[in-house]
Amino acid sequence: MTGTGDDEDGATYGATAQAAIRRPRMWWGRKGTAAKVEAYTRISFQFFPVIQLVTALFSLAPVPAGSALPVAGAVLVHTAIGLRLTGQALDWGAGRRAQPRRLLCLYVVWSFVGAAIAALVLVKLPNDPPDAYFTACAGTFVLFLAFGCGLGVLVLRTHRQSLLAVAVATLGGWLLGSALLPAPAAAALALSTLLSSGGLTLASRFSVWLLHAVYELDEARHTRARLAVAEERLRFGRDLHDVLGRNLSVIALKSELAVRLARRDRPEAVEQMEEVQRIAQESQREVREVVRGYREADLYTELLGAQGVLSAAGITCTVTGTPTGLPRPVQAALAWVVREAVTNVLRHGNAAHCRIALTVVPAGPRAKERPAVAELTVENDGVPSATASSPGSPESTGGHGLAGLRERLAAEQGTLEAGPAGKSAFRLVARVPVPADEVAEAGVPAGDASGPARQELE
Repeated sequence: MTGTGDDEDGATYGATAQAAIRRPRMWWGRKGTAAKVEAYTRISFQFFPVIQLVTALFSLAPVPAGSALPVAGAVLVHTAIGLRLTGQALDWGAGRRAQPRRLLCLYVVWSFVGAAIAALVLVKLPNDPPDAYFTACAGTFVLFLAFGCGLGVLVLRTHRQSLLAVAVATLGGWLLGSALLPAPAAAALALSTLLSSGGLTLASRFSVWLLHAVYELDEARHTRARLAVAEERLRFGRDLHDVLGRNLSVIALKSELAVRLARRDRPEAVEQMEEVQRIAQESQREVREVVRGYREADLYTELLGAQGVLSAAGITCTVTGTPTGLPRPVQAALAWVVREAVTNVLRHGNAAHCRIALTVVPAGPRAKERPAVAELTVENDGVPSATASSPGSPESTGGHGLAGLRERLAAEQGTLEAGPAGKSAFRLVARVPVPADEVAEAGVPAGDASGPARQELE
């Protein structure tokens, strides 16, 4: 990068995107979008039993200790079971474990047991208890049934089962209240149970639906990325087929003809074999062109394709600079850099932003000593560890992509630099010298990003 690289980042990448690339990769930052939503959902549901515990303990504060202790103990047990149930239920929803049916049954049974204990305490209160006593016991009664239903539906598969759970909680609360309390009090508790359990059930089902939707979107994103790579492989395969298909057919026919002529001692057999040799050499040359990217290596097309592929994969991509006027060998070399870099962004790490910048660094006072250089920079975030040997970096996979790029650039006297760019980003910089007579015609802006000449690829 040039000395004005920081100014270029601020001018073209935007403060928000640049902050995303530079942000520290702590526990939360290392997670992908789906993992973050799952973690948020898991933490939220883990708070539900805690909220029940805190609410019950505060509401039982005015009740005499002899009456409040049994209810508080039941709430503690219910909270512990609820915490374990929510974790296993979310793991089951993500397909990581079997359905926790036994734990669900234990949680539901204890919900009714706790409600019964709260109702018994309410019955044993003085004939004319203060309103705070009645509210505390009645509220705890509703909490047992509401949270038992609201968290229990996490283990249920369908909406009908969830509605049935609300009906069971309401009916069970009414029957339990009718057996221990006057009819008006039982009806009031049943209505409160219906409203509370219905609201918690709706929140739980919506959260689970949202989590599953994020799972599906994340899988679709990875599928699009895999399809983009597969499409590139198919294009490469079609190129090889176009090059070799016809030539191999001609070679087979001419070889067969040469064999027949040789058996008859005809001198034309030598001519046919010479033709076979010529076609084989031509095919070898064309295959090399395809492999090296010289057959249809157009930098402008590769930049557009990179922007489209990354956007389809859910990665925000910013492309600046245009290759207009660059010599074809320089474009061909940089086109392969773009292709390999985009493949690495899709395959490694969990990128959310990618920046591709193309500039021409002006020649020095003595052009022969320091010619102009076409510089291509590809920077992305989402690297788990900002070291060249980290699992998220391209050089950690044991592949030969970057080594191959260095060989291609070396043929044009170019260089390649690849490595971490902060705590969570990876940067690849390719530089290829541009002949002095080609610089004036090139439409790529100079290295000074502050000038108005910087163009953005449309």
